[in-house]
Amino acid sequence: MSSYAAHIATVQARFDAALAATNFDSVLVYAGQPRVAFLDDNPAPFKVNPLFKYWLPVTASPKSAIFYERGQKPVLFLFQARDFWHAPVTIEPAEWQEHVELVVIDDLSKLTAQLGSKLQDAAFIGEDFAEPVASWNLKARNPQDLIDHLHFHRALKTEWELENLRVANERAAYAHLAARDAFLAGKSELEIHHAYLAAIHFRESELPYNSIVGLNEHGAILHYDVYETQAPAESRSFLIDAGATYRGYCADITRTYARNEGFFADLVTAVDDAQQTLLKEIKPGVDYYQLHVSQHLKIAQILSDFGFVEGSAESIYEQGFSSAFFPHGLGHFIGLQVHDVGGFLRNDRGDTYDRDPRHPFLRLLRPVEEGQVFTIEPGLYVVDQLLEAHADAKELNWERIAELRPYGGVRIEDSIVVGADGNNENLTRDAFAKLQA
Repeated sequence: MSSYAAHIATVQARFDAALAATNFDSVLVYAGQPRVAFLDDNPAPFKVNPLFKYWLPVTASPKSAIFYERGQKPVLFLFQARDFWHAPVTIEPAEWQEHVELVVIDDLSKLTAQLGSKLQDAAFIGEDFAEPVASWNLKARNPQDLIDHLHFHRALKTEWELENLRVANERAAYAHLAARDAFLAGKSELEIHHAYLAAIHFRESELPYNSIVGLNEHGAILHYDVYETQAPAESRSFLIDAGATYRGYCADITRTYARNEGFFADLVTAVDDAQQTLLKEIKPGVDYYQLHVSQHLKIAQILSDFGFVEGSAESIYEQGFSSAFFPHGLGHFIGLQVHDVGGFLRNDRGDTYDRDPRHPFLRLLRPVEEGQVFTIEPGLYVVDQLLEAHADAKELNWERIAELRPYGGVRIEDSIVVGADGNNENLTRDAFAKLQA
């Protein structure tokens, strides 16, 4: 059995279980369609429903839908408009076509005509903001219990999904090296961004998220995506958080570079070492929250070692100083979405973990399980807005912090596949190693 055949069997089994548990016999998974800008007819880039591409590696066919009845072969209604304004959707022959009943339509009325009364007994998953979908007579629209059941189980990846994630990471790693070289050549943020896109022959809309391309102080802006068009007079540091996709699966990689040896280069190395040390702690049964706290203590030790904050790692963490320098979560699930779902689910019945007030931005609270894929992305930045709360703290060395401010900060991010007994796969570092072999 091929890896895709095994994957589609797993997807069917998961849908069978979810439908049975939530008292549905069938589901219609709608790919979605582009939204237009307000008071305009110009559409935003199309992003397919992740539960649609869970079944099939078809990511650019809006208005398509999958109809699935428990235990039956899924039916793909592939929408191909009769349209002389736009290029037709091209679907190349592929293995997935052997596992669906393919029905090509050029009007959604043909879907409703073929399904007939079956439609009113189906659960619908997808966006329904537009007609005629908004008026379809369905049993339920986006029932949360069905979605929770599916989201909980898709946190465990199939081998086919891992194959796609490996390729996505290889693509992103290749582009990261091109961006690094553009930084070292003194290019502007926009030129670095263009070098990234050119390396993998992507349009910007094909990226899984807006790339973060920050020189100097911009590395401290967590979601910076302005892209200055002129290179700075002195290009001291570079933080890039950028990904790629393959068959709908996402890579999410962050690296930080120093132009010269010295203080900041040493700090990048220290954060990188702290991240790699934490990677050794990942194994089934460990709470992801525990990993987050462990990483905070390692960042706190760096704050002490580099003279930013006086005290032990434990005291720096307990007083909340580390959160001012490392304010975001340690990471998140990744797969069909960059911030993949299910990170707060206790079970497939929809019970959730409460967000921790100490670390409100942590996106993942579930225990670690074999087969999960998530990112590990510690950071250390000078964020003046967060440091204001500690303006009177005698433990903070403001002169030393001022030395870091012109460099922005450091973030290192890898994607990890959890194995048994801690024999994990690092998708990101393996990708870089493969390129540099």
